Amino acid sequence: MIGLIDTHTHLFCEEFDNDRDLAIIRAKEAGVTRLFMPNINDESIESLLSLCDTNSGCYPLMGLHPTSVDANWEERLAKVEKVLRSGRTFYGIGEVGLDLYWDKTYVNEQKQAFAIQAEWALELNLPLIIHCRNAHNELIDVMSKYKDTSLRGIFHSFGGSIDEAKELLSFENFMLGINGIVTFKKSTLPETLKQLPLERIVLETDSPYLAPVPYRGNRNESAYLVSTANKLAGIFDTTIDDIARHTTTNALKVFQNAD
Repeated sequence: MIGLIDTHTHLFCEEFDNDRDLAIIRAKEAGVTRLFMPNINDESIESLLSLCDTNSGCYPLMGLHPTSVDANWEERLAKVEKVLRSGRTFYGIGEVGLDLYWDKTYVNEQKQAFAIQAEWALELNLPLIIHCRNAHNELIDVMSKYKDTSLRGIFHSFGGSIDEAKELLSFENFMLGINGIVTFKKSTLPETLKQLPLERIVLETDSPYLAPVPYRGNRNESAYLVSTANKLAGIFDTTIDDIARHTTTNALKVFQNAD
């Protein structure tokens, strides 16, 4: 099988402190050859960089997650930017975006942080990895100014309707990130994906979250990406090799400095 790419994993998080090296080995044995790792906030930078510095096939991204936007967001974002511009190689700006599921207190600040990081992505010619939860309309509002720019990236963890998918895919340089949600029994995502082009889809785990069936309820890890790929093979009536070929090609269109 052609190597699969996990375009979104947080393997540097504390959930992997006891078996991180083994999780990397399991991923490679499963055929998952590249792991792209979006940062979370100013407190996760050290563990992210330490992991990527010591493991080939691990690619760091730098950004501030919307749920980390608080009263001190400008200070936190400045720390992220300092690392981004430190001379290290990064493969994207992320994880950024809008999250109105838990708290709407800082919605305006989330929009500001999102827009600033989108400008970084344009300036540095890096992809933008976008998190959106309960904020589709707000996301489209922020993104509208980038419709006719070279901005590229991934709408991470997509689980929405066909209308939402079409609205997101109107941003022609963006892919939809598909993870374990597509395997859930009550998910409507399979029916949505049947109406979308495979050329606009990439695979991800979002580990340690959103483990696919049959691992649902457990900690997720990159090796489980194979379950999501198998599900997509059924949805698109093709082979897992074909899914690997398409999604790998799509991922490398996004992560252009990872060839």
